Amino acid sequence: VAHEYFHNWSGNRVTCRDWFQLSLKEGFTVFRDAEFSSDMGSRTVKRVEDVNLLRTVQFAEDAGPMAHPIRPESFMEISNFYTVTVYEKGAEVVRMIANILGPVLFRKGSDLYFDRHDGQAVTCEDFVKAMEDASGKCLIQFRRWYSQAGTPQLKVVGEYCETNNTYTVNFTQSCSAPAGQSENLPFHIPVSIALLGDAGAYKLQLQGHNPNPETSDSTNLVLDVTEVKQQFVFENMFENPVPSLLRGYSAPVLLDFNYSRDELMFLISHDTDGFCRWDACQKLGVLALNDMIAEHQSNLPLVLDERIVEVYKQLLGDEGLDKSMVALMLNLPSEAYMAGITAKADVQAIHVARMTARMGIAEQLEDELWDVYQNNQITEVYQANEQQISSRSLKNSALSYLMLLETDKALEVCLKQYQQSNNMTDVLAALVMLNNSSFEQQKNDTIADFYQRWQHDSLVVNQWLSVQSTCYLSGTIDKVKALMKHPAFDIKNPNKVRSVVGAFASNAVNFHQENGAGYQLLADQIIELNTLNPQIASRLLGPLTKWKQYKDQSAALMRKELERVMSVEGLSKDVYEVVSKSLK
Repeated sequence: VAHEYFHNWSGNRVTCRDWFQLSLKEGFTVFRDAEFSSDMGSRTVKRVEDVNLLRTVQFAEDAGPMAHPIRPESFMEISNFYTVTVYEKGAEVVRMIANILGPVLFRKGSDLYFDRHDGQAVTCEDFVKAMEDASGKCLIQFRRWYSQAGTPQLKVVGEYCETNNTYTVNFTQSCSAPAGQSENLPFHIPVSIALLGDAGAYKLQLQGHNPNPETSDSTNLVLDVTEVKQQFVFENMFENPVPSLLRGYSAPVLLDFNYSRDELMFLISHDTDGFCRWDACQKLGVLALNDMIAEHQSNLPLVLDERIVEVYKQLLGDEGLDKSMVALMLNLPSEAYMAGITAKADVQAIHVARMTARMGIAEQLEDELWDVYQNNQITEVYQANEQQISSRSLKNSALSYLMLLETDKALEVCLKQYQQSNNMTDVLAALVMLNNSSFEQQKNDTIADFYQRWQHDSLVVNQWLSVQSTCYLSGTIDKVKALMKHPAFDIKNPNKVRSVVGAFASNAVNFHQENGAGYQLLADQIIELNTLNPQIASRLLGPLTKWKQYKDQSAALMRKELERVMSVEGLSKDVYEVVSKSLK
């Protein structure tokens, strides 16, 4: 609702000169609706949710055959460019301008943009020019974010000199241009940084630098990284600090800093930036899961890093933390994220490692998880406010672990939550947990009961379809085939297709079956939709276009299905563009 309302100005009163400027209105409006949501709830949680989408979906798009700048230079079919790059990365580009200018000057630039161009159809350059004119800041190099595709990699190395009491931060940026596009030049990357010691964050003193009071305070500084290699020296550092980098995720880049596991533990406990605390928890989870993936591939027993259990125990016991943030930090890195950062991803190994880790956490922290679940029961009348949303989020995270143990107590509590809750959040959470359990009778009963109660509401039925299509247990592909014959499914209805076929394609462990059955199912539906709804067909192709990132056996089977789609006579422009680029 907020997004469409904000379009009154950023899209309607000031609109796009042509289709190539699509991100001018969509990126700016996504940024505005994200800020609104942050103000209405938890800023940290909203930021984490947005970054999760960026890292798992947009970064994959940047690395795939459909990679394009937020302002594409050409297209075969414009409907293929209503993408996460145009929308979400476009919003990140606007956010970077806000980080560079600071809140006062960014607001001044926004006001100037609206005043100057009210009633006009303009370009991305007009937006950036208004920011420059209002702030006096040169953004010529920054404009490369509009014309260059790909996700920059930012390697960071810190060097502490005890003799001079200095800490030097060395940046190296790189970004390979997608096939068929010109070489990428260095980006202008705003890096928000703090340096943490035993006594807290240091007051930053940067050699040869007068900080912009709009973007910096005494302990936080926004660095303008503009060169391939760049160095910043901080003075009066009396210990080797732990750097807190990209605070608030100040730029959409792949950060490479060689944190030790103890340093990550330190950030999780001491960083005042909510995003960086969550990110440190994710990084620790990645290291632990990588160990277990390697153990699985070597036929060794899987051992969970005890640091994960220690961190989660601290989070569960700290009642002073934002409950929504704790719920997010209790989530291990997703299988989609792990696949995206792994060369030749082994989906089955990733799934086994992550499920084993979750089971280990549940077993070792059962008492703490029960305490959190009970302490976050809500007895008041349902309200969609931040306090209740946070409590629901945390208790459902706890119950999702407890249901892995499949005890009678967990089943009883989950069924009670499903049957007696006064809100759809709790009901759906319980339904998901039951659907992923081995309690066959209770599972089947609740699936049937939910449909019976909500079959009159199409949007709720879509959730019911997605819950079943994303089940990670074996046999899900047969369930999906049955759902496509269910009266609730209609292949001519895009929302039904997304709820079943699209949801199944996001179900990593079942979509990537070793016999290729998941790929075949998706290709079958794409071929049928090619004539019914080519726009939906082209968007469903996304999972198959990533074939190069998976292990050789999976990659060959995915490519085979792409070739089968390509051989269809009368292929629509929408589908042809995606498939032809994917097969190059």
